[in-house]
Formats: sequence, C-alpha cells, structure tokens
Amino acid sequence: MLQLELPLQPEPSSPAELLSRLRSHGLTALSAVTLHHNRSVMVSLGSRGTLRLHRGYAWAPDEVLAAVARFLRPGIRRSERAAARAALLAFPVERFAPSPRPLVRRPEAPHDGDERILARLQTLHAHLNREYFEGRLTAIPIRLSGRMRRRLGELRVERATGSAEEIGIARRHLRRDGWEAVRDTLLHEMVHQWQAESGLPVDHGREFRRKARAVGVEPRAVKVDG
Repeated sequence: MLQLELPLQPEPSSPAELLSRLRSHGLTALSAVTLHHNRSVMVSLGSRGTLRLHRGYAWAPDEVLAAVARFLRPGIRRSERAAARAALLAFPVERFAPSPRPLVRRPEAPHDGDERILARLQTLHAHLNREYFEGRLTAIPIRLSGRMRRRLGELRVERATGSAEEIGIARRHLRRDGWEAVRDTLLHEMVHQWQAESGLPVDHGREFRRKARAVGVEPRAVKVDG
C-alpha cells in the first residue's frame, strides 16, 4: 500500500495548478480540471478532456497525482491500473475535503406496473448482454427513479471496490421517450458497467466512446429537457 507523509497544513492546488501537475505526469490531452465531492466516482474523464476530480485531491502529493494519471492512461495492463486505483484511493480525501452532510431521502414508493416494467428491463439487459458483450456482464439490479430530472440513466459504482452496483432509469424518460429510447439508455449504462467490470475508469473518455460506438449508442451523456 502507498505510504504517504502528509504535511500537517498543506496548501491546496487550484484546478489550474492540478491541470498543470497532471499534464506533467503524462495527461497531456487534458483541457480542464473540475472539482467535486462525489465519493462514488472519485475520478472521471469526460469526452472533451475535462477531468472531474474529488476536491480532496487538491491536497494530494505528486505520487498520488501520478497514480491518477496512470489510472486514466489508456492501454495499460489491468494489474497496473488496479495498482494505480489502489494508490489513488489510499489518499484520505475526506480529511481535506469532507463531504457535505448527505440528505437522507426516503425510498421511493413503487408505482403500479413497476414489477412488469422492471422485469422487461431485466430481460432487455440480458438480451443486450448476449448481443453486444458476449454475455460477460453480470446480472445487475435495475431501478426506476422519479428523482432524475436531467439524467436519463445512471450506473452506481461502489467506491471501495469499483464494482457496478445498480442501473437507474428515469421514469419520465420511459414515459416521454418510449422503449426504443430507453433501450439505448440502458445500453449506454451497460457500457459503463462494462468499464467497471473491466477495471477501467467509469467515465466518458476514450475507451467509453470506442465501446459506445461499437455497440451503436450515442457516446455523449444525454439529458432530459425541462
């Protein structure tokens, strides 16, 4: 495990400084760095070279940023990526940038017809898995969400292990856009599931775009209007 000697009162790097430091570690194609508090996906590279990074990494020493760069580098061995991932997760981001107190939400009440819709989504997942992923993806829980206002779907990833936990589909997406559009959204999220199960970063970077095009879905994240 990576052993870090952290200063007692380190000064955080600005997003511009983080961008420069990460470029020096080989991520020369980065266009920007944005910071967040999301502990589910600590590091995420967008399709236009924007890196979303947990705010705690603003205090990270160079060896941790080097691990971030290795983790995101395309084409490295799975064992090397796993080691880089372990190194970047070993850095105590919450010590420097504690997450805001989470809002405790009540579970969503089921709607009439949910059982039938979820069964159809599970059947569709199994069909798409066989057609595009040679049946290699694991069966995964799927939920319907009435709380998604701009997202069509999402993949939840367990931070500590990187494993895919659940796919969510927006209720309003199904209601407004129909099953053909929901099929494409489910397939989009299955590409993210493929990333997670392949030990890749779960993002919209190069590997995502390549796989998305191969299975015939829009590589960009699509949002619901209104």
